[in-house]
Amino acid sequence: MKTAGPVLLPLLRSEAQGEIIARIMLDPEQERSLTEIAREAGVTPATAMREVDRLVRAGLVTERRVGTARLVRADQSNPAFQPLAELLAVTYGPVVVVERLLSEVPGIERAYVYGSYAARRAGDEGRTPRDIDVLVVGRVPREALFDVAEEASRRVRREVNIRRISPEVWGEESDPFVATVKSRPLIELDVRGHG
Repeated sequence: MKTAGPVLLPLLRSEAQGEIIARIMLDPEQERSLTEIAREAGVTPATAMREVDRLVRAGLVTERRVGTARLVRADQSNPAFQPLAELLAVTYGPVVVVERLLSEVPGIERAYVYGSYAARRAGDEGRTPRDIDVLVVGRVPREALFDVAEEASRRVRREVNIRRISPEVWGEESDPFVATVKSRPLIELDVRGHG
């Protein structure tokens, strides 16, 4: 059964394709294996391999083999690299960029993108959101989150708002804010091992 293309970038075939391309193009210096790409994008290794094969054939990524592993990275010399990276920054970039920046901040137990951006990624129709709402659960200095929000805003070309709550508040189902956030689409960010 065919599914509709992603709401944020309907030029693509699927959300998986957008995730994979964004993770490669938005960190062009990083060389990664197909296994890493699959894990980061939340897809099967077979899906990652198919998408990377297409990118290699198009000359958008370079690859090299180390033993049985295929390592790939964005080909920044391709004339399509810069415009594609810019388009991905404003569509798929918020998750990739915020996740990477938050993974460097100690004290985070969980982090989520919520609000209109999460709703678009879940398939709700509408315009591209003008800002990105992020919820951080943990005991993190506000200054660190301010710095992350400022850098993320610069990279994704729109305002990134980060709200911090304690693990106790996150676990409190009667809190009106928590209940509202949990009742709507959420994108959990991978900040494992950094808290």
